[in-house]
Order: sequence, then C-alpha cells, then structure tokens
Amino acid sequence: MIRLYTDDLNIGYGEGLIVKNLSVEIPDKQITTIIGPNGCGKSTLLKAITRLVTYQSGNVILDGKSILKENTKVLAKKIAILPQTPESASGLTVGELVSYGRFPYQKGFGRLTKQDYDIIDWALEVTGTLEYKYRSVDALSGGQRQRVWIAMALAQETEIIFLDEPTTYLDMAHQLEVLELLQKLNEEQGRTIIMVLHDLNQAARFADYIIALKGGEIVKAGSCHDVIQQDVLKKVFQIDAVIGNDPRTNKPICVTYNLLKGDSTNEKNTISHRPALTVNY
Repeated sequence: MIRLYTDDLNIGYGEGLIVKNLSVEIPDKQITTIIGPNGCGKSTLLKAITRLVTYQSGNVILDGKSILKENTKVLAKKIAILPQTPESASGLTVGELVSYGRFPYQKGFGRLTKQDYDIIDWALEVTGTLEYKYRSVDALSGGQRQRVWIAMALAQETEIIFLDEPTTYLDMAHQLEVLELLQKLNEEQGRTIIMVLHDLNQAARFADYIIALKGGEIVKAGSCHDVIQQDVLKKVFQIDAVIGNDPRTNKPICVTYNLLKGDSTNEKNTISHRPALTVNY
C-alpha cells in the first residue's frame, strides 16, 4: 500500500523550476533516501511534500487526499519533519524542546496533559536522551542535540518522519549513531523514514529505497543495488565510480571514484582522483 506519492510535481522559485514533473511513490514503513548533487532539488522536494513550500503544479497525495486540502493540525499528526538547520532552541531545556512535538494535540490554553508528559518521556527514552531532560539544549554535543530534535519529532506521534541531512556537521561516530537510531525506529516501530543524505555509502547501508535526483528530475529510483551503480552515479554526479560489496551488510559501496569533466561517458576526461566515500563501521 502506498500512502504517500507525488503526481507531476513542479516546484520553483520565481520563473525557474527546481523540480520538474516529478512523480514518485514513497514506500510505506521503509527507509527512503534521496541522493543527488547540490542544488538538484532534494531539500526543495522534502519541503514541498511536507507543505513547507508551495508548488507550481502537480500534487502531493497522502492517504488519498491532497496535502493542500488537509487541516494543518491533522497533517501534523501524520507527518513530522526535521529541517536541515532546525530553528534555534537557545534557552530551552531538552524537555521543553521535545514538548513542542505535542503541539498538534493541544487544546484550549495548550496545557500539557499526563498523556503528553508520558509521550515526551517515551520519546526521550527511545532516543537515549532522557538523562538530559532538564539540561539546556545549548550544553549538548552535536550528536546529542540531533537526537533531541529527533525526540521532538517522535513526540509528534507521526508514522512518517522526514529528515533533511540529519548527519550534517556530525562526526562519523555521531552520524552512525543517528542513522542506527532511525533504522531502529523503522524496524521496531514501523515508522516510514524519508531523508536526504550526501554520503552514498550511508544511503546504501541504511535505505530500503533510494531516489537519485539530478536537475530536479529522477534519474533512477529503486533498491540500493539498483541505484548504486556505475552508470547511475556517472549520470547523477559526473563521477566514474568503482563499486564494491560491503562484507558486513552485503550492500554496494563506492570504493573510490574519479571526477569526470564534460562528457561523463568519456573516461579520458578524468581530471582528478578522489578518495572513497566512507562510513565508520
């Protein structure tokens, strides 16, 4: 069953289109990762699907209904999004920040109920941040802070969670920590996870489904074995990649690559050698 999909979606700023005639289905209860070069429309697509930006034409359908026609609080009970650069939480404690996830459920004067507090504590516990509940968000490390933001998204009690580059600015250990948490949420709670990642090997390792974008259009969508292929990466990133096999996960990995210039099919145009994209296993 497909709960969420786009139909001929066109998104742009001014007269230029960033995403063009994009139709894609998001697999339910799986991890979907969007990859592609800078400026290809990854973040814009996430924002349009979650109604943070408007689109020129086409549609985004969730549970058989256009998101444009959905009540804001009702939509917020279905989908949560963690932006690339979350708004500052300066001066807030961890518990206060996570409590914002309960906004769609508040009535009247917005007072939290016992059920709200129970869910907040659950979100803190499952993300391993309960011990920081009364600590200032400003005092946390990057990895701890990112887990707290994820806890806020969990407190929203949605079955679908969007994350725009959740590993940005984190070191390798903290990147792995965040991605393993998202994988755990997917496997144990059936959460549908959609995220933008830059690291191809992280995308291959953690995603059930990968969407490769270039110039606002889908080059390839499918399993990691379908997408992390030499010809696909050549089209998307202008690189000549050597693809290997991860002995721990049996997933494809980009071992090394050359940067191509001009005609991506002409290997004589190789101009530089880049190190492999790696993750800390």
